[in-house]
Amino acid sequence: MSLELIETAKYLSAPGKGLLASDESTGTIGKRLEKAGFENTEEARRSYRELFYTAPIGEAGISGAILFKETLGQQAADGTPFVECLQRQGVLAGIKVDEGLVPLDGCPGETSTRGLATLEAACRGHVAQGAKFAKWRAALKVGGGCPTEQCIETNAQQLAEYAAVCQACGLVPIVEPELLIDGNHDQAAFADASTRVISRCIAHLQRKGVVLEATLIKPQMIIPGADCTGPKADPSEVAQHTLAVMRQCVPAAIPGIMFLSGGQTEEEATINLNRINQEAQQSGGCPWSLSFSFGRSLQASVLKLWSEDQGEASKARCREMAAALAHANSRAVLGKFEGPHPSITSQQGSLRETFRGWRTDV
Repeated sequence: MSLELIETAKYLSAPGKGLLASDESTGTIGKRLEKAGFENTEEARRSYRELFYTAPIGEAGISGAILFKETLGQQAADGTPFVECLQRQGVLAGIKVDEGLVPLDGCPGETSTRGLATLEAACRGHVAQGAKFAKWRAALKVGGGCPTEQCIETNAQQLAEYAAVCQACGLVPIVEPELLIDGNHDQAAFADASTRVISRCIAHLQRKGVVLEATLIKPQMIIPGADCTGPKADPSEVAQHTLAVMRQCVPAAIPGIMFLSGGQTEEEATINLNRINQEAQQSGGCPWSLSFSFGRSLQASVLKLWSEDQGEASKARCREMAAALAHANSRAVLGKFEGPHPSITSQQGSLRETFRGWRTDV
């Protein structure tokens, strides 16, 4: 089983490949749909996600799509299961397996993640539905004494336990220790917190006997807090700080670092990823793929197009946009993105969402 999982992890993080994170919970995707003028119904969610899974995202550079549990069992309008829609174009289906955030006792304002008690049974069911990999998100606050040692330790233990259960069930785990960009911390503080959190996660993965070669990690790029009053970090600064932290913390055995976009605009996320890869190539290379697992940065322009018109012609434009955004980031993984960026939302500013991170239902 380990050899199969290792091959899956390599496939997901192959050169020029990355992940579509479309695993938003019913509450989170609902808020985005409602903001765009839609009702948060199962059919609206299904129709929206069909735009991506029936777009040519595989040939555009997507190797895997992370689904929500509702979505894993859904079908396209023609009756084709979404898992099959993805498989036909070489895209592996993944699944979000955590059950959201809960307050962490003794640590005001901090959280842990729930779902371990039922994880094994859930994973076995997801494998039967066609899932090949999984994702578990921890969310840690930066600034004001956070993240505390207790928060770091608790979330690292949970991520390691999750990863071990996934591998035992036949799923490649994506380990996501997300440091939230909410706050006024500077880039140096974010780098320090990232180093502490990622290092502890890796230590617990190793103690738990998790096969690192069959594991992917999903961190945030090293950027200042969204409310930082200092100058905005340019792509070269983001690249240098991000690479310094990853080189310090992430073992060579892990095949892929799949960055999240974390509130950056679609264009910013692509440009920063591109610069990270260029900097890596210019400074001796890295042992892992520096790739992406983007949600909003692969979806915002598609949702905007769909909100303007739900006709068949508009759906075709939505699919074209989904593929174009994927292709832009595929080029960025190779350090070869040249522009122009296909986004139609970047001029609207950050994609930061204040309702994510602290609510227990998101």
